[in-house]
Amino acid sequence: MANLFSPIQMGDLILPNRIVMAPMARTRADVEGVMGNLNAQYYAQRATAGLIVSEGAWISPMGKGLENSPGLQSEAQIEGWKRVVDAVHEKGGRIFAQLWHCGRVSSPHLLGGKLPIAPSAIAAFGRIKTPDGFQKFPVPRMIEAGEIRAIVGEFAHAAKNALDAGFDGVELQAGSGYLIDQFLQTGSNIRRDQYGGLSANRCRFLFEIAEAVSKIWGEDRVGVKLSPSNRDFGMIDADPMIVFTKAVSGLSEMGIAYLHMTEPLEDDLKEGDVLKDNAQRFRPYFKGKMIAGGRFDQAKAEMILENEGADLVSFGRLFIANPDLAERFKLNSPLNEPDPETFYGDGMEGYTDYPGSEPHPYLRLIES
Repeated sequence: MANLFSPIQMGDLILPNRIVMAPMARTRADVEGVMGNLNAQYYAQRATAGLIVSEGAWISPMGKGLENSPGLQSEAQIEGWKRVVDAVHEKGGRIFAQLWHCGRVSSPHLLGGKLPIAPSAIAAFGRIKTPDGFQKFPVPRMIEAGEIRAIVGEFAHAAKNALDAGFDGVELQAGSGYLIDQFLQTGSNIRRDQYGGLSANRCRFLFEIAEAVSKIWGEDRVGVKLSPSNRDFGMIDADPMIVFTKAVSGLSEMGIAYLHMTEPLEDDLKEGDVLKDNAQRFRPYFKGKMIAGGRFDQAKAEMILENEGADLVSFGRLFIANPDLAERFKLNSPLNEPDPETFYGDGMEGYTDYPGSEPHPYLRLIES
């Protein structure tokens, strides 16, 4: 019977355990979206995960939605990611790049004064930090049908850049309220062309991107993250079971390596009737590997593996505070508590200074 420490084969990759580090924005890239030595140290500290999925890397300048988030578009960004990937590989780890386009979840101050783009001219719910303080998300510009091929090409170009940077594969961010998710769900997509209306049309954008990226990487090095229960930024669908079953079934037919399926969080559950147990719910429609994510602890993770509801489990906040999370799980060691005040920001505080597999920097100074 599989547990968190059972090896697993995913395509032609053999993972030593089933513990996945979830993608998490940490805003430690420079102003040009380039990763550096501090980022390399952060990811290398966590290389004992069976698989690391990087924080989202924007595929084009119009895909950016967060200050000091990394890109995968320029030569400098590729070189920065090479530092990260090389550091992870030197520690024996494996890392996929998450390809990210924020769509309507952005602001003109991040986009050179341009409006964000989205499948329909419907603003995201909530506020974004701007130089003038927190502002409501603006109404985005609707993407014209003739522009879609170019955006698919941007995803493919970023996938090629990830290959050049030495990553082991790529994950498409198709959840969490970002651009691909915006095409999937009726609350953000009211188009009347071949990319809107019927579930098959709303899945078309996702399928075209997955196909383009798979041509570069091969299907067994491509994963997709989906969030059927997510209500971030006002996401909602008239019948999520229909559209996400269509999405999962179509991706299964393509033969991609894995689905990364998020479970509803407490805030999602407060919003009303949402889909629950998503990894188990959609597993019958997908023949690849299934990763379950969403505030799992060790006991819940072991349970879902034991019940064959998923093949792997991703952890986010626990990996922030516990760089050696796999070892701590194995030894049943106490866990560090994450500090939300340092989730975003700059510098090493709350980033590379949690005690774990490497000595605390202060202790290294004493020892030297």
